Amino acid sequence: MKVCRYALLLSMGLLLLSTGASAQSARLKAANKQFENMSYLSAVRAYEDFLRLNKRSDPMETREALVNLGYSYRRLEDSKNAERIYSELVNNYNDLPSEVYLYYAQSLAKNRKYRDSQKMYAKYGEMQTADLRGRKFTVSYMDMNRFYKDSSSYHIDYLPINSRQADFSPMYYQQGLVFVSARNESGVVKRVFNFNQSPFLDLYFQPDTALFHVNAEPTAGAAVLGGGELNKAEADGSVATNEGTLTKSELFSRTLNTKYHEGPMTFFKDQKRIIFTRNNDDRGKSGKSDDGVRKLKLYYAEQDDSGKWVNIEELPFNSKDYSCGHPALSPDDSRLYFVSDMPGGYGGTDLYVVDYNDGQWGTPVNLGRELNTEGNEMFPFVAADNTLYFSSDGHEGLGGLDVFMAEMKGDIAVNGVENLGAPINSERDDFGFITDTLRTSGYFSSNRKRGASDDNIYSFRRLCKAMNIYVYDAKTKEPIESADVRIVKGGVNQELQQTGMDGSIRLCMDSNTEYEFRGIKEGYAANSVRFSTLTQSTNPSMGISIYLDRNENTSIVKGTIRKEVDLQPADGVRVTLRNEKDKTEETVTTGPDGGYEFDMDPNSNYTITTEKDRYTRDQNQIKTPKRGEVVENNVGIYGEGDVFKLDNIYYDLDKFFIRPDAAKELERVVALLKKYPEMTVELRSHTDSRASNFYNEKLSERRARAAYDYLVRRGISPMRLVAKGYGETDPVNDCVDGEECTEDEYQLNRRTEFKILAVQ
Repeated sequence: MKVCRYALLLSMGLLLLSTGASAQSARLKAANKQFENMSYLSAVRAYEDFLRLNKRSDPMETREALVNLGYSYRRLEDSKNAERIYSELVNNYNDLPSEVYLYYAQSLAKNRKYRDSQKMYAKYGEMQTADLRGRKFTVSYMDMNRFYKDSSSYHIDYLPINSRQADFSPMYYQQGLVFVSARNESGVVKRVFNFNQSPFLDLYFQPDTALFHVNAEPTAGAAVLGGGELNKAEADGSVATNEGTLTKSELFSRTLNTKYHEGPMTFFKDQKRIIFTRNNDDRGKSGKSDDGVRKLKLYYAEQDDSGKWVNIEELPFNSKDYSCGHPALSPDDSRLYFVSDMPGGYGGTDLYVVDYNDGQWGTPVNLGRELNTEGNEMFPFVAADNTLYFSSDGHEGLGGLDVFMAEMKGDIAVNGVENLGAPINSERDDFGFITDTLRTSGYFSSNRKRGASDDNIYSFRRLCKAMNIYVYDAKTKEPIESADVRIVKGGVNQELQQTGMDGSIRLCMDSNTEYEFRGIKEGYAANSVRFSTLTQSTNPSMGISIYLDRNENTSIVKGTIRKEVDLQPADGVRVTLRNEKDKTEETVTTGPDGGYEFDMDPNSNYTITTEKDRYTRDQNQIKTPKRGEVVENNVGIYGEGDVFKLDNIYYDLDKFFIRPDAAKELERVVALLKKYPEMTVELRSHTDSRASNFYNEKLSERRARAAYDYLVRRGISPMRLVAKGYGETDPVNDCVDGEECTEDEYQLNRRTEFKILAVQ
């Protein structure tokens, strides 16, 4: 039932090998017709009939039928029959297309025959040297252990929302999940997809995920996924389940669901706006590409006060000639990740990203060679920490689509791409992965065998691999209470924790990660211990000790970096401490708490610099600290796009001159612009709702210009300023046309803000 996830591939070239219509038998011609129409289920039946009834036919016709039959089985996700057909081809024919060896290798991997798959990948690599998959998979399948390193940490459950049709691509929504399904719970006859005669896809909603966990713990007859295997499961990897426990789910929206495919989807933070995938719904020829296929497009919709999804419109970078789908928004809604087979990519489908700002879409950008391969990258999801999860059959994996993760800084995967390994991944297709920030729980889709079912949704929990960290006095060996322990993971500061009465803290460790634990206590010299989980430990818990030497002469500088716009801690800030005496430097990168700490020599002066892309750069001097002193150095940073309300920039009714109280507030802007000489800002003025729209627009423009003129008179270059009036279009309260308000309420809308356009 692989309808939507492979619908993106429909524009790929087919392997149809024709010897000419005049030379074809009637049965082969009929089979080829079904194949050309991408009716793969019908094509399989026709090719099998041809091969069974035409055993003495032309060898080239038999070869042609086998090549197309193998491809049809592959598209239907029948890896066992695909392996059978490709084996017959490789054993009986020479001079085969290189894709036959690639598809044979992929089918073997899906059937867990990795050594045989390795040989076929090697053969493919010899024929297609530019395609890195041949070389990468040949090497990868020499040692499969790396795919099972963290498998014992996971517990996986089959969800009761699954039906006998395809169910996949869950997404968090309110207290539940929205997901994609081919089920039909309305009782109305549904159209079927010609590809494999399965129903078209719709969006469904399960309102309460708490129902999944009522009986989540495994019982005597339950199957638990661990160690990369399915314990108490059938040999083929299927899991026993009671299909009668199906939890009723509801259609998500009758306005979003149509007669074509819908899904996958993503939601904005406010949960009142959605971006979703749908077949091109333009009617007639305008809805089809030049090859007669309705490609996938991305659509936007918003929810009205009644809860109905309205104002459906397609995104501006869609095309009828290529597909765009599988959307995923960044945590701050400023970027949309999606999948497309548009021209210029690296493989079948690639990952793209496009900026979103004030309702305007930018130009899509391919995420590049490190993330995209000659294969297919699909189903992106961005967690709250900006980690990008996606599925791929082009990166080394266990077979089919595997789930991967990449820590993103802008468009760059800073630590490369990592396979999540078993049991999240299997030899089959694993995709549609969503999770919390720490990857302690979440959901994903897979077509690992389940009898009558196909694509199904699973939940997972990642069990804690505990680490106990003890902080001791180096001389007395006594535990140190209330010592700070800074956790540094992969070179980035994580949370700051404090030891208890026994001098210890406890945390859960990630696999394949380099750690540093830094102990800090006033009156002691700081000390660090490094630890790596790149090698697997069989111990259920581990422990390390940090010993601190008393040193009353050691000074410490510490602080928190915050965003000025909302005073929230700023992560990803590079903090550098420079010793002006010996010119040495230390650098740390802030984590979610925005914090940092350094030791200081009390005989030196220091400079602290804070830097982050698209934020202001700050530099502070620290004069020679006192012995044993703890210096607090907190920093506020300003970012591009930040909008600040100037609380006292108000205007008299129908006036635009700067009042004395407003002038005092504007002096703060003057000081800010003088501190950051590369900063440019937009002055945004607003009016209340009284008077006409046209009049208010002109009045707000005059007010913005008045603030602009004031700043210019105070020595700010006009090149750094933009003045714009918004009239009454953006009120801060409900004082709109037709509403009676107090004078104080009206005055709140007569305001000026400034927006940072650039910081350098």
